[in-house]
Formats: sequence, structure tokens, C-alpha cells
Amino acid sequence: MEPKVPIMLITGTLGSGKTTLLKRILQNARQRIAVIMNEFGEVSIDSKILEGDHLKIIDVSGGCVCCSMTGEFEAAIRELVETIRPEFIVLESSGVAEADALVLRVGGGMPQVRIDSVVYVVDAYAVAMYPYIGMSARSHIESADIILINKTDLISLQEAEQVETAVREYNPRAIFFRTAGCEVDTNLLFGLEVERRPRMGSPFRDMTTFESVSFTTGKPLGEQRFRELVRRLPSQVYRAKGFVRLDGRGFLFNYVAGRSDLEEFSSDQTRLVFIGRGVKAVGGEILQGLRACEVS
Repeated sequence: MEPKVPIMLITGTLGSGKTTLLKRILQNARQRIAVIMNEFGEVSIDSKILEGDHLKIIDVSGGCVCCSMTGEFEAAIRELVETIRPEFIVLESSGVAEADALVLRVGGGMPQVRIDSVVYVVDAYAVAMYPYIGMSARSHIESADIILINKTDLISLQEAEQVETAVREYNPRAIFFRTAGCEVDTNLLFGLEVERRPRMGSPFRDMTTFESVSFTTGKPLGEQRFRELVRRLPSQVYRAKGFVRLDGRGFLFNYVAGRSDLEEFSSDQTRLVFIGRGVKAVGGEILQGLRACEVS
């Protein structure tokens, strides 16, 4: 049984730094990733071009590909999955759909893929200079799981705090990163296990310590107990993923910023990782809760 391919949706206003973030994702990829963007010209790529019915595909070193849609969205995604078989899809939403509408389209009738996370890139300089946030931007912000307050090197620390406060009014549940040049550990975006280390950079960037806690057991977990544990996860946890055995059935588990899903998937044991700011401090609580979910 093949798992659904996760999709990361990247949104943001023109010039906010979406393409810069896409470049970082390609440079640091640890999985076979397909990046779908509107214009290839924004990223310098010199490789083989493949023409499909609904996609133009460019091979990139490291097992990744860049794609540009030339047909209907659903058909393009289906063609991409069947042709390239990526482990992850990163989609720049400009010109495709509003973030909330795209989440519904993927969840409503596309069996090959699932939404993994929605990332919104904020142009902090523009918001600091012109504080009004339009209705379209609000919609994208409200749909986001991860928000990058970008270009913080162009404004003061006080202005960066004011921008983040303004954005948080529309989405208090998202995980926030303050960045310059979209400099963020892409392992955190993909929910990959991280070592305990601080973010390095200028005082304008996020220097918080990110940690991970892992849990493995061969015993099945009770589904209702597990769902309740997920619903009550401490605020320090912003990402969790892995395989879980619930009442004798296997599932692929994904959690980001309070939103979670379970996809049936064959697994002989439970293997989970929880990632967040200072998550070690609540690691004992999480592990104790998981052990309480175990069924003999």
C-alpha cells in the first residue's frame, strides 16, 4: 500500500520571499521532492526538460524536480505522482488557488495526495511600512500552519514584533519564524527529526532552541486515548509525525500546529517524533501519555 504524497503549500504576497524559500528547500532536500512553481526563470536551473500533458518537468540534482503546470491542477498532480513518484510535493500557490480552497480540493477528491502543511511568507518590511492587511492576505494567513515573518533584517526589532503581533491576530495557532532571506531550518518545515540546537543568526532572526522527542513501542495504542492525547498536546509541540498502531490497525500520522490526520498504512509498530520549541521540557509528559495509551 503506497502512502499519499504529502503536499506543502507555500503562499505569500508578491516579493515576500517565496522563491527564496523554494531555493532553500531544493538546496537542502533530504527527500525526493517535486517543487511546482509558476516561473522556472526565477530559479537558475540547467538540466533536462521533460514535456508532459499537464506539466513541464525539469530534473534537478539530488533526485528533485522542478515543475510548471501547463494543464488542469488535478490532472497535473496526478501526472506528477505517476511519472516522478516524489516523496514530497512543494507547491507555490500563486495563480493556482486560494490556500483554503486548495486545501479543500486536495482533501476532497485527490486520493494520491494529502495536505501536509500550509506555509505563509510575510513581507515584514512592507507590512511595517503599510500596516493594512488585505482580505486576500488575511485568508491565506488564517489557513497557514507555519508563518515566516521574513525580511526582518530590513526593520527594527520593535517593528518586527509589531508585524508579528498584527499577523497573530488572524492566526494565533500557527508556528511563527522570524527570518531574513527565508533562512529557516527546512528540517523543521518538513517535520524531520532535529537535534537540540539553537537557530543561529542576527538578533532579528529566530534563535529559539528546537528539540525533538521520540517514542517507539511494539504494543498497539487505543485509538480514542491516542486521539485525546493529540488533541491535548502541549503548546511546545508544533510538529509530530510517524507511524502508529491503533487498535490493531496501522496508520501514518501527521500533526502540525494543532491540525492532525491519520492515513491507513501498514506498520508493525508505533514510531513517532515530536518537534517543537523547548519540547524536552514536556517530553516526559508526552511519553507518559503515550505509554498510558498502550493496550495489552
